[in-house]
Amino acid sequence: MAVRDLTDQIRQEKVAERYPPLFKRLPDHLFAPLASANRFQYWWLLCVLHAKRFGPEAPLPPSTGFLMREITADIAEELQYQDWAPEGDDVTPATPLATRAIVVFNRLRDAGWIRVDRVGVREMVTMAPAVAHFMNRLVEFAHTGPEFVSGKIRSIEANLKLLLDESTDGASLHEAALQSRALLEHVRIAGTNVRDLMLEIGRVDATGEFVRRFFDDYVERMFIGDYKELRTREHPLARRQEILRLVAHVQQTQDLRARLIQWYLEKQAGRDPTRAEAMFERDIQKVEDLRRIDEYLDRLDDEIRRANKLALAYLDYRLRATRPLDELIGHAIDAVVKHGNKAAALAPFAPGDCIAGERLAVPRAETKRPPPGGLRKQLMSPEQEARARLALLARDRRIMSLPKLAAFVRQQLGEEDTVPSASLQVDSIESVRALQVLCTIATANATPSKLLRANARAMSSGFTTVRMEGEEVQSQGISHLPFTIARTTKPAKGGSQ
Repeated sequence: MAVRDLTDQIRQEKVAERYPPLFKRLPDHLFAPLASANRFQYWWLLCVLHAKRFGPEAPLPPSTGFLMREITADIAEELQYQDWAPEGDDVTPATPLATRAIVVFNRLRDAGWIRVDRVGVREMVTMAPAVAHFMNRLVEFAHTGPEFVSGKIRSIEANLKLLLDESTDGASLHEAALQSRALLEHVRIAGTNVRDLMLEIGRVDATGEFVRRFFDDYVERMFIGDYKELRTREHPLARRQEILRLVAHVQQTQDLRARLIQWYLEKQAGRDPTRAEAMFERDIQKVEDLRRIDEYLDRLDDEIRRANKLALAYLDYRLRATRPLDELIGHAIDAVVKHGNKAAALAPFAPGDCIAGERLAVPRAETKRPPPGGLRKQLMSPEQEARARLALLARDRRIMSLPKLAAFVRQQLGEEDTVPSASLQVDSIESVRALQVLCTIATANATPSKLLRANARAMSSGFTTVRMEGEEVQSQGISHLPFTIARTTKPAKGGSQ
C-alpha cells in the first residue's frame, strides 16, 4: 500500500506540474489589453511602468503604493509619443491627453495589471505580487538570448556537491532539478526553432536577403551559445556522468536522503510524508533526465545538417535560375522564324537532341570524408595578448553606455539642478564621448519627431536637455549648439543618486 500511495502521489505531482493552475494566481482578464488592437502600445506602457515604478530596477516604492495621479501622469507622458488606434466611440485621437490617460489606466486596472486600494481618503496604486512576478518573467522572456550549456551544467554540479555538506538543505536539490529541466527543454526546443527558421527564411524571394537572414539569424545568433564546444573534452558537459554519480549517491545514502526528505516535508509538502517523498523522487528524476541530453543533441545535429543541406540546395537553385534561359529560347525562336531550315546553324543550342540519355549528368558520387582530427589549441604570444588587451581597453573607454552617461551627468550637476553645456568639464576620453552623446540627445529633443524624442528620452536617465538660443560654442575644441542639462529626479540624501 505504501508503494502504491507513493506511486499515486508521484503521478498527481506530475499531473499538477503538467497542468498548473495558472488563473488561480493571475486575474482572468489579464491578457485582454495584450490581445487588443493596441497590444504593442499596452505592452510598451507596462514595460515603462515596470521599469519606473514596480520592477526590481525601480526605486523602492512607498509601502502604501503610489498616488493615482502619479501613475496617470506617467501614462500620459508615454501616450504623447504613441499612435493609438481608436477602440471605442468615447476615445478618439482628438480626445485630451489626460482623458486618454485615465481611460488607459482604467483598462489596466480592470484587467488586473494594477490594483487600486483606498488608504484613508486617498486612492493608492500598487501591482499585485503575483502579477509583478509574472511581468518579471515576461520581460526576461522578451530578452531571452542564446543559452549557454556550460553555465547550467556548472551550476547543477555545484548545487549537487553542496548536498554533501550536512548544513545544506534540499533547496540546492530543488534548484538543480529546476535547472536540469530548463536545460533539457531549451535543447529540445532548439531543433524546432531551426525548422521554424528555415520555413520563415524559405519564403524570402531575394537571394541576397536569404543569405543575410541565414547567416545572421542562424549562425551568428545560435540558439545554444556554446554549441560548437559541446563535444570537446574541456566543456563542462563532459562531466554529466559525475552529476549522475552524485545523484545516485544521494539516493543510496540513507542519512542524506532522510535529511532532504525532511526539508521537503517541512518546506514543500505541508507535513505530508508521502507527498514529501514523491516531490523528492520527482526532483531526483529531473536531474537524472540529463542522461537524455545526448539524444536531444544528436537530434539537434541532424536538424542543423538538414538545414545546411536545404540552404545550399536553395542557393544552388537560385544561382542556376538566374541564367538567361528565357533570352536564349527567345533567340532560338527568332532564328527559326527568320531563317527557316537554316536556323539550325544559327541556334544558340548545340546540335542534336536537347534531351538524351548521353546528355544526362553523371550521378554525383558521394565522397566519404575522414573523421575530423583533434581540436588544435592556439595560444597567443605575450605581444599579441598585450595588443589585444590594449585594444579592448581603448574600445571600453570609447563606449558610452547609459549608466556611464547618467554618472557623468550626475557628476557635472553636483548639487545644482541645471548646468549649461558650455560649463561641462571635458578633460578625458570618456567626457568627450559623453558630450557627443549629449549633443545627439539635445538635437533629438529639439526635433518635432515623436520617435526621435522618445529615443532621446530613453537615453536620458534622471535628466533632460533643453536647446538654448545662440551660436555654436567651443568646449575643449568641440563645437556644438548650446543646450542646458536639467535634473528630472531629486538627488539621493547623503550622496549622488
